[in-house]
Amino acid sequence: MTIVIDALFSLSSWEVIASLLGIGYVILATRESQWCWPLAFISTLIYTILFWEGQLPMQALMNFYYMGMAIYGYLLWRKHGNIDDNLAISSWSWSQQVLFLAIGTVLTIATASYLNSITASQSPYLDAGVTVFSILNTVLMARKVLQNWLYWIVIDTAAIVLYAQNGYYATIVMYSVYLILAVIGFISWQNLYKQQTI
Repeated sequence: MTIVIDALFSLSSWEVIASLLGIGYVILATRESQWCWPLAFISTLIYTILFWEGQLPMQALMNFYYMGMAIYGYLLWRKHGNIDDNLAISSWSWSQQVLFLAIGTVLTIATASYLNSITASQSPYLDAGVTVFSILNTVLMARKVLQNWLYWIVIDTAAIVLYAQNGYYATIVMYSVYLILAVIGFISWQNLYKQQTI
């Protein structure tokens, strides 16, 4: 109990703000609101700085990338923002998913090997895997590929382990909420996808 209380008092206010904005982002994304992307931008800007200072370079790089994807996602969803021109949810075939997983795995191994060789990360394989698959999967989310939510479930679980190992407690809470929201997002988008295809 004392460990939990000490952890709560040691939380960075910036980490808490970034976590709350991140949760807001996912809630709005499950509702297909283009306003999820500005929240994502601010959250990831804060995390880029926090992770760089915390010696998790791949997480800092990933969040810097997310900043760009937040702009891309906003512009893409805004372009299709009215009811008559809404960006449709799509579903990937098994071959597309296998290719996605193969590319992600190869990039993860290559990145982790490099991080390990220069001792730049405290958890090179987990750090690389969370980063690589998050970067790839953000493109799927921006393009409204249904399976992105299933990949987020796995990525969020791995991220919880990574942040637990490195003491980012507010971020663990955020990713735990992300995990629940990913399940809700998948169910919601699956229902919307079925309605589109009727």
